[in-house]
Amino acid sequence: MTTTNPMVSVIIPAYNAAEFLPDAIASVQQQTFSDWELLIINDGSTDDTVAIIGEYQTVDDRIHLINQSNQGVSTARNLGVEKSRGQILAFLDADDQWLPNKLYQHLKHFQSHPRLGVSFAQVEILNQLGEASGQFSSSRLTNLKPEYFLSENPTTTTSNWVVRREVFHQVGGFCRDMSYSEDLEWLLRVSCTDDWEIAGIDQVLTRYRTSSGGLSANLYRMEAGWNQLAQKAKVYAPSLVERHFALAQALHLRYLARRAFRLQLPADVGMDFMTRALLSDWRLLVYEPRRSFLTLVAVFGMWLMEGIWLTPRVRVEKS
Repeated sequence: MTTTNPMVSVIIPAYNAAEFLPDAIASVQQQTFSDWELLIINDGSTDDTVAIIGEYQTVDDRIHLINQSNQGVSTARNLGVEKSRGQILAFLDADDQWLPNKLYQHLKHFQSHPRLGVSFAQVEILNQLGEASGQFSSSRLTNLKPEYFLSENPTTTTSNWVVRREVFHQVGGFCRDMSYSEDLEWLLRVSCTDDWEIAGIDQVLTRYRTSSGGLSANLYRMEAGWNQLAQKAKVYAPSLVERHFALAQALHLRYLARRAFRLQLPADVGMDFMTRALLSDWRLLVYEPRRSFLTLVAVFGMWLMEGIWLTPRVRVEKS
């Protein structure tokens, strides 16, 4: 380990990540900005994750392994922050990748915006095999209001974040009891302060691998995680939640309906989410009307088709 502190600490939580971790590590090593350390938090893996990290450590002393028993991604990231030394923190999930100029561009962003606390960029979407899907994020990059983080995640993924260490000192780490929406909850806390801005770069710098976990139960767990977020936000931003809860819930349920459709889950799943979205707040139809209409048509059309061709239609058990 070098005696001087690096500028950037990269934190990768890894649980049974042997299949994709080499690509993630390589994308850090290929950065044009080289003053970094990489902390990989092994979250109780039972596959070859530790052995793979050891192979990289033998040729690159900037890479460090930290072991913990399986406690989840929030605890792993928090431990990485605790053990890191850089002024700037950058998060990367073990199945995602960075483009080579990512760190350089974000550091330039910080230099030109002294109040910038969290920098992000646009994201390229990969399929489960790591192949380009042709899809890119199109999120709002500036003038982000707290209510945006209550309903949707403009940053797409934690792998997109580069953060000043001072921000973590001020707002604290990720909620250890959250496995879903923990990233949104942390961003919401930051956005509720008057000290830091969250802003993006209009450039693709992160490659995000979509999950193939096509279980309806996963989507209902995501909904439960969002409900957890809303309950926590009531403590530090009660007026915000009161004003925006109904529409924020509708937007989140619409997102889950779209995801159910893309994952080709039974039509009842998408219909359930979309129906409850409209019951939560009918203004969903005039808020981003094109996306709302297309989602409604997609899930309702699939529901009709299953009703015609499947007898009896598969019922979904929420679990």
